[in-house]
Amino acid sequence: MKIHFRLVALGILALVGGCSDRSGGGAGVSEVPSKDAPAANEQGAKPRIALVMKSLANEFFSTMAKGAEQHQAANPGQYELVSSGIKDERDLGRQVALVEEMVASGVDAIVIAPADSKALVPVLRRAVDAGVVVVNIDNRLDAEVLAQEKVQIPFVGPDNRAGARRVAEHLASRLSAGDAVAILEGIRTSFNGQQRKLGFDEAIAAAGLKLVDSQSAEWEMSQANTIASSMLTAHPEIKAILACNDSMALGAVAAVKAAGRSGEVMIVGFDNISAVQQAIREGQVLATADQHGDSLAVYGIELALQLLSSPKAEPADRETPVDLITADRLR
Repeated sequence: MKIHFRLVALGILALVGGCSDRSGGGAGVSEVPSKDAPAANEQGAKPRIALVMKSLANEFFSTMAKGAEQHQAANPGQYELVSSGIKDERDLGRQVALVEEMVASGVDAIVIAPADSKALVPVLRRAVDAGVVVVNIDNRLDAEVLAQEKVQIPFVGPDNRAGARRVAEHLASRLSAGDAVAILEGIRTSFNGQQRKLGFDEAIAAAGLKLVDSQSAEWEMSQANTIASSMLTAHPEIKAILACNDSMALGAVAAVKAAGRSGEVMIVGFDNISAVQQAIREGQVLATADQHGDSLAVYGIELALQLLSSPKAEPADRETPVDLITADRLR
């Protein structure tokens, strides 16, 4: 992929960052080695990197933003950071517009957690054509659509399928063959949502559990609360709910409590946000997966800096850590 440096065309955009703290085990934020520092552009300015995230209402992404801001503050001479996100994960149009705005403002690189694995590919291809380095984090872009658009964009992120399978296997160890379970899915066109459901499905099948319902709550807590309530009414035999992210797990916790079944229905999630850590300590959630959101954007930024410093380098995917989090891990 041939990468061209761009001139800075507009003034510096205001940083939009989260302020949520996270106490779970992290993968660590590493500094960019000085030997990999990108050369200044033609005006002698530092490269500008745009971090474009999904819903900033989700603690996972505010944690991601904070990790990126801390990394930039520790490496002020390496790059400038522009951070932004959308109100909720269904606002695809706004995320597309954010990418277009970043390209128009003259950023050198875009590190993006796409809200949809397919819909963001065309605008990202246009960014690449404009000479912007693009790195995909968190939710993998669709391989077929990338091929159709004839663009290569490296992915930096965890194996969501393996992480979800570990969470579900831990849950299955507390259940018996034939027990009824349900799944709260993420947005069905998102690769990470698809992979997490596959991981859950594999562990459920291997343990001989009975999947009685599986519906999308689109990553949202309120939708998960409503859907989980309906699931519990339609299938009172449910022994566990597997949520594809922690926001939906918290919605399930509220539904189980409202149904008077706290302590009877086990719940697992994915992301390791602080609210779920507390729920695990209190016994309301059994387990979650930590994909180290505080470091995930940093990994993407580091790759973008490497590609900017080596324009002829072939971009390669990078798998990042994902860990099982239980009450024992949080003690």
